[in-house]
Amino acid sequence: MVMLQRQQHMADALDVATRSFNINSKLGPKLKAAAEQNAILRIGWTNAGDPVPKNGELGLCPGLPKGAKIRALGKLGSWTAAFGNGGTFTIQGDVESYLGAGNDGNTITCERSAGNYAGYGMKSGEISILDGCGNDLGSQMEGGLIFVRGNAGQRVGGGMKDGVIVIDGDIGNDPGAGMSGGLIIVNGRCPNPPEGVTLRPVTKTELTKINKKLDGNDFEIPNDSVCLESTSQKDDLTSNNVVSSGDMSTIGLVPTDTPHKMNYITCDTVALIGERGETNTPIALPLPLMPLISDGEILSNFEHKSGLDNRIDTQPFIVSNNPRIIDFALVSIGNLNFIGPSLSECGGIVIDMLGLPSMNSEEIDGMLVALRSLLGQEKPFAFSNGVGRIDYLHKTSAYHRADLAICSIEDGTGISEPASLPLIGRSNKANLEDYYTDSVISLGFSANADDIVKFYAAGLKLVCCATPAEDGPEINRWLNEIHLELSTTLQRMGLESIDSLSRQNLRALDFETAAVSGLRLAGYERPLPHWFAR
Repeated sequence: MVMLQRQQHMADALDVATRSFNINSKLGPKLKAAAEQNAILRIGWTNAGDPVPKNGELGLCPGLPKGAKIRALGKLGSWTAAFGNGGTFTIQGDVESYLGAGNDGNTITCERSAGNYAGYGMKSGEISILDGCGNDLGSQMEGGLIFVRGNAGQRVGGGMKDGVIVIDGDIGNDPGAGMSGGLIIVNGRCPNPPEGVTLRPVTKTELTKINKKLDGNDFEIPNDSVCLESTSQKDDLTSNNVVSSGDMSTIGLVPTDTPHKMNYITCDTVALIGERGETNTPIALPLPLMPLISDGEILSNFEHKSGLDNRIDTQPFIVSNNPRIIDFALVSIGNLNFIGPSLSECGGIVIDMLGLPSMNSEEIDGMLVALRSLLGQEKPFAFSNGVGRIDYLHKTSAYHRADLAICSIEDGTGISEPASLPLIGRSNKANLEDYYTDSVISLGFSANADDIVKFYAAGLKLVCCATPAEDGPEINRWLNEIHLELSTTLQRMGLESIDSLSRQNLRALDFETAAVSGLRLAGYERPLPHWFAR
């Protein structure tokens, strides 16, 4: 019975997501023409003008360009009008969480209530909510204006760095928690703020300035309103995170009965990702590696002058800013409000769930519809989360049909790379065995060929890691070294393809590694006895 209910829920969610994708795909070609004609596109009405309210469609109208105007009718789901770039969006009805998330210029009006995290991570623009909202309004916002008529939930302006939030109503506990800039104006009941936030009357200068911004909302801030602002700059504070306690040097690589290959034999080091059966064309990576780099311009501006092969031009990277057409864009709180315009120009996306708020399935679906409408549904996408949440990562990735599930070792748990292998392996078998989602690991150090071979043998499709330096020539040299060393290792082991590697090729070189990894102990040639205990 539980299985039937889950299948029905998945079918319903898939139907909503499909409808949402269809709406976005139909709107896309019309937006530019409508903007040039100053026309308003309508969602929730027939061509004859009869109302047909929407019900639960999510991720609608992402990345609205400047001049685009859309009016929607009904109750919409999460991540509506996200990643805006200067358009105008009005919803005649309610909307769920993450309204206007990552906004950078949109003017958004919700004529009824909004859910949690409205205006999350916004950079500029205006959001007006006319019948109250949920928790975490304006969380992590960096600029812009949010106006709410009605009550707001807890943690208003949590972690905000700049911008103005105006609430004509009561607010919940912990207002301004973690804020380092910006103002929160409240015309209603305001609980005592947490440490680092002060509560004071609004000044005349602030009243004049903000009321001018609110001119179109038919509201003026009364003189007896209160203001919340930060009293400490939290941006300068740093914390020492727990890091992984090991690497892969205590794991050895041994050949099987296959004789070694000559050093001139070509070895296949290509890894395929995005294999969705016969529904799309997979991507071939020259190496089973996806390096992380902050700015794709380092790669685009690389000039090949040395005698080494140019491997940068064919190797996809995970990039936070300015991705190339073959790169995967990293979507995180750090770039949420400016990565949108780059998505159509990149090869895929990696969603960093470690830094984003915890989301339920509907909210994740909304985020995926919004992001993949900008990206293109045929392109691969991945979730990234910590090794301490490996089961959640794999279940989420399988449920939402992600192409890759990236397990980050450096998540603060301190779990070592060898100890992560059985955790990932068990979760792979329990959660990913019946799906096309590939399991990937992300390291806190710059990997070499030896690391890559060992993780591949352990069943991980790719290794993600930082580059040794953010310098084009140095990165190209590193990629060439990995390619050469990978081929040399495979030849030594008598293999012509990296796909021939398995756990049988791995040995723990000391007792501690064998104890935590479940690998065969070199010399003993079997796992330690406690791995067979029930």
